[in-house]
Amino acid sequence: MVEYNTIIIGAGISGISCAIYLKRAGIKTLILENDMPGGQLNKASVIENYPGYVSIGGTELSMMLLEQIQNYDVDLVYDDVSKIDYDKKIITVGDTKYSYKHLVFATGRRERTLELKNEEKWLGRGISLCATCDGALYKEKDVIVIGGGSSAVSEAIYLSNICHKVYLIYRGSNLRAEEILKERIERISNIEIIYEGIVSSYWVEDDKLNGVCLDNGMKIKASCVFLAIGHIPNSELFIGDKNSGYIKVNEAGETSINDVYACGDVIDKNVYQLITSSSEGVLVASSIIKKS
Repeated sequence: MVEYNTIIIGAGISGISCAIYLKRAGIKTLILENDMPGGQLNKASVIENYPGYVSIGGTELSMMLLEQIQNYDVDLVYDDVSKIDYDKKIITVGDTKYSYKHLVFATGRRERTLELKNEEKWLGRGISLCATCDGALYKEKDVIVIGGGSSAVSEAIYLSNICHKVYLIYRGSNLRAEEILKERIERISNIEIIYEGIVSSYWVEDDKLNGVCLDNGMKIKASCVFLAIGHIPNSELFIGDKNSGYIKVNEAGETSINDVYACGDVIDKNVYQLITSSSEGVLVASSIIKKS
């Protein structure tokens, strides 16, 4: 059994912010991460709304966060959490068990899919959840982005610099993105926005994904379909109070389970931004420090 004062699940900006403040207070802390440090940051091509940076790549900022926790000698283990015993305060990761006094969920959220027929089959083979990751594979090709929020518009803008043409399909009549992004996309000639477009199925012929079919009978041909239609919180391991899957917390970041906290994009809140996620991590750290 390996003992820690605090275990943080998730190495996104919220979890890392929490770990930095805990470590500075001399609290023994472990971060568990099943993917890459930075979380969703790694899928952002450009970040322009984080104080201190006029513009910075998501992966670049992720690596800077990783360097920072390495400088503080924060323990970081890359693996999946297989079980949490909330009564005994024990987390099982592979063959190793970790005990904790305080547990923090900073698990973020993942991309939502359309859940259409054969979607899973074509993920990674013509359907992508990350333009930054896969955009270069479709240089000079026609592609589709589905969604109407800031993430979808940002992905369409990013792809317009790589691809021949980008179709942005949104089921509404007005994009939900930030005004600055809406103004920017209107000036890009190789992006075509299709409003009130509802994707009814993927267009597959001869065992090849050719694009999408809309409910009005229209077919749009493309080499890849990028999905940017929202997120699902990674809260399956949490057994306390939730709202639509998002963990409910009080003003101190405490959940309905004693000594269990949550911060970042996995919690139920109104604003999902880097700056708020970072501050929530600090808030949770402050709550733990007061109890330690």
